[in-house]
Amino acid sequence: MKKERYVAAIEISSSKIIAVVGKTRGAGQLDIIASEQEKNSESVRYGIIKNPEETSMRIARIIERLERKPSVAPREITGLFVGLSGRSLRSISTEVSINLPDDTEITEEIIERLKNQALSTAIDSSLEVVDAVPRVYVVGKMETASPKGTIGNSISATFDLIVCRPEIRKNLERTISDKIGVDVSGYVVTALSTAQVILTPEEKRLGCMLVDMGAETTTVSIYKEGHLVYFATLPLGGRHITNDVATLNFLEDKAEEIKISVGNAIARETASTLNMNGVKMQDVSNLIVARAEEIVVNVMEQITYAGLKESSLPRGLVMIGGGSKLNGMIELLEQHTGLPVRRGQLPSYISIEETKSPLSEMVEVASVLYSGAMNTETECLETPGNEDLPATGTGNEPTGTTPEKTEHRQKPKGPSLFGKLKEKLYGMVTGDVEDNSDII
Repeated sequence: MKKERYVAAIEISSSKIIAVVGKTRGAGQLDIIASEQEKNSESVRYGIIKNPEETSMRIARIIERLERKPSVAPREITGLFVGLSGRSLRSISTEVSINLPDDTEITEEIIERLKNQALSTAIDSSLEVVDAVPRVYVVGKMETASPKGTIGNSISATFDLIVCRPEIRKNLERTISDKIGVDVSGYVVTALSTAQVILTPEEKRLGCMLVDMGAETTTVSIYKEGHLVYFATLPLGGRHITNDVATLNFLEDKAEEIKISVGNAIARETASTLNMNGVKMQDVSNLIVARAEEIVVNVMEQITYAGLKESSLPRGLVMIGGGSKLNGMIELLEQHTGLPVRRGQLPSYISIEETKSPLSEMVEVASVLYSGAMNTETECLETPGNEDLPATGTGNEPTGTTPEKTEHRQKPKGPSLFGKLKEKLYGMVTGDVEDNSDII
């Protein structure tokens, strides 16, 4: 049985920053033992960090609070798996092949060569490739999802290249590694990791769509015959509905409150006669319904862009994200498609022992953490004192550390009593500490 490992992950979105610490167990089990988050608005737009300084301050506070928790202390967070998302993320399909001598047995090395060939495909210079996801392999003339060990004189495959603007990773690196001194243990495409843990094998085989509706973007992933066939990010989300309501002379916080409490994505049969501060609630309803309809129409249009029909997705849609919590949104999708729609939930092999956040807000970051933990042997936390180990190694080094690594990030000193008071007052004023509500 593998030794327990401590891992950590962070998801930075336009509405919030949330980080978690987890502990791996055998048989693919993961326990999330601590989580912290802060609201976010102006420093991140459409999933891209626009203000690394402000964002790094928020992340540093989150890490400090995580490290104070009894389930984490005295360990220090030295690495983070980082979720990749944002409006420029999408997929581009490419076909690659390698000719081989007769009766060649396909090895892991040959498969890796094929993937590297896909990764080096020439694309728009304004984009970079962050991953290559295979659909199906063809060895000789035989199609297979598992080519290793088969025999043939050629191997080819169609890969979905996941691409994005270089700014996304560059600013994440600048914010996390450069400003805070925490290593990026790995980048994980959030949409792929959520599909890995939320969608069932049957849903992927028969055909389904995963829709992650956030504050400023909505990510659509379509699966068919067991693999990804389409991936795109739309610049539409729950905050657009809030901003529409705000045009009726409401502050954004008040508009958000109204949207959550009385808003509905489906028009009521009877017009409302209520008003609030001189504003007709029917006008509010009209704005919410119009924008919700626009989002749904754009989501459904992705099926056409994927070269499919609604009948190609008999298992329907799976929805996650804060925007999906708007009253009537799931029902609106069902009306437009005639397909079943369910809300995505974390599977039983991911347990959450401690969180202040609703479980629905943990889906993305928990998926990123699980993907990073299961696909690597990385250890993201260290116990103070490890730096005293001899550089030559004694054979007793903790798993996940290297004997030659002796430098550690310079953590800011813990706040004084006055500093703690000031931080608390700041949190009460800004809502960063106590208010964990999210924009949907």
